[in-house]
Amino acid sequence: MASSKLPFHFKPDDNESSPLYMQLAHKLAQAIREGHYQADEALPSERVLSESLDLSRVTARKAIDRLVEQGLIIRKRGSGNYIAPKLEQPLSRLTSFSEELQQRGFKPSSRWLTRGFAMAAPDEQLSLGLKTGERVARLERLRLADAVVMAYEVSVLPEAVLPDPHAVTSSLYEHLNTHGGAPVRALQHIRAINAEPKLATLLEVPVGQAVLFITRVGYLESGHAVELTHSYCRSDYYDFVAEMRREG
Repeated sequence: MASSKLPFHFKPDDNESSPLYMQLAHKLAQAIREGHYQADEALPSERVLSESLDLSRVTARKAIDRLVEQGLIIRKRGSGNYIAPKLEQPLSRLTSFSEELQQRGFKPSSRWLTRGFAMAAPDEQLSLGLKTGERVARLERLRLADAVVMAYEVSVLPEAVLPDPHAVTSSLYEHLNTHGGAPVRALQHIRAINAEPKLATLLEVPVGQAVLFITRVGYLESGHAVELTHSYCRSDYYDFVAEMRREG
């Protein structure tokens, strides 16, 4: 149950041109970003918000609707409204999706779409240094944090590196590490794209919403490429953080 005591004060600004529900949505979003609510914590109900702030239920509902649209809140049917998970992934460290989530207290899981073999496509041959006609293991899945879809991911590996795709049950890197084939460094490219209908359905976002498209090639210490992964990440749940230093 959400507490009736709110961790913030809200007073409507009569000089503000935006409607009241937008002012409340802004205040709630600020409270979430400042850490007053944690991921997976229940947000106060519309009733609690309206009674505590002396606002109408309609205003409270529209403010929550706005935060759902922004990806800050998740509605769970029959349960209530919850703070959405947010993953800050540093660009300076090579870790798996599962490792990053576990370090931040989330429960990672996968919803498998396909696992099997295919002939390497031309771009896969180039990235992985393969010859025409060589087979690759292809893993296609949705990545989830606490049952929330965070990303759609396609990983391609040489057959020699992953001879049994079905042996990967959770973390790909954990499996590769066990068998001596985990990457020790990677090159990663990130750009924004707009979700076309199929991708939007998989990620549970509106068609046309911006998502982060990430291409990563992982290498062994020897310099051999062993992994090509394309990830489509929800931009409302993902932040990539880079630390930079000025030399001299």
